[in-house]
Amino acid sequence: MASPHRGKLKIFMGYAAGVGKTYQMLEEAQALKSRGVDVVVGYFEPHGRKDTIAKTEGLEILPRKKIEYRGSVFEEMDTNAILARRPQVCAVDEFPHTNVPGSERAKRWEDVEVLLDAGIGVLTTMNIQHLESLNDQVLHITGVRVRETIPDWVVQQADEVVMIDLTPRALLHRLRRGVIYGQDKAERAIQNFFRESTLVALRELALRETAHEVDHRTVNGEAGDRTEQEGLLALPHPHHKILIMVTAEAATAMVIRRAKRVGDFIGAECFAVAVESPGGGRGRLSDQDHDNLERHLNFARNLHIETRILEGDEAAATLVGFARRNQITQIFLSRPRERPWPLPLLSRDLVHKIVNIAKDMQIVIVAEREPVARP
Repeated sequence: MASPHRGKLKIFMGYAAGVGKTYQMLEEAQALKSRGVDVVVGYFEPHGRKDTIAKTEGLEILPRKKIEYRGSVFEEMDTNAILARRPQVCAVDEFPHTNVPGSERAKRWEDVEVLLDAGIGVLTTMNIQHLESLNDQVLHITGVRVRETIPDWVVQQADEVVMIDLTPRALLHRLRRGVIYGQDKAERAIQNFFRESTLVALRELALRETAHEVDHRTVNGEAGDRTEQEGLLALPHPHHKILIMVTAEAATAMVIRRAKRVGDFIGAECFAVAVESPGGGRGRLSDQDHDNLERHLNFARNLHIETRILEGDEAAATLVGFARRNQITQIFLSRPRERPWPLPLLSRDLVHKIVNIAKDMQIVIVAEREPVARP
């Protein structure tokens, strides 16, 4: 059962491995202990870094839970053991981690939510590229699709987000000295993810995101009239509402991320809306398309976006009619693939129909980003 006093969440945010997130988290834990706070380490990933390992000296480290999966034994954070121990604060490394199948919860951030609900404060670490709404931008910058992500609302509800900054050149110096990885792995990293241009772009992304969080929290902290939405204090913006058209196309996930990010910046309410033909629910959709549609709707729900499934023979008219009834100001659509743009005036394309009949709203057509070419 959740405690009436939810624990406080503090996130140490970086832009790459080795900037010092875990070191700073443990330093904070040591400082709390010196002030008499009951603090434990629920999960710590040393990566063989001697300076970081030394920071655990004197801290109580709780044993990990062993889980067998496909003939191998894996170690995960033991959430139940932490709950039984009931510390005031728990340090939990690698916030975006995906738990091994067979665990009680799929993600470590979900375990952390359980601790917070029990009144236990949590210190944790993550990199900016694991923020869900930035997934497409990170792919564009790095050429790598990050698979372990955290919904933005989870980070937004944190009581404090601390940016751990280190210049890319200083980080590369640490990498070459063997502080972050062994020599062989370090050389491979320099040729791939740890290119200086990539690190510069990720650092700028992290600094912008942190500045936005600071501005958002400052404005909300000074506001007299505030509303609470999904655990985040936000200024009401009654004139901004966003509708996201949900289809079975793979690009829908990208559109959802982009719209949610814009909505967070301007304080807009978001709706993810799908249109199905009446009668039988599935209409003209194949089983695979129906499954894809449901997956996208669930993805939107996980980001705390309200979802709707509408019925109508004319998808464009049904969607725009809903938008007008709900005072939508922006509609986000995915750009059609393998078609000339702009489309011909008489095209029967759904996107073009929406553009034609929703002239009183702003239409945002989201194109897929191509990853940056590597030399």
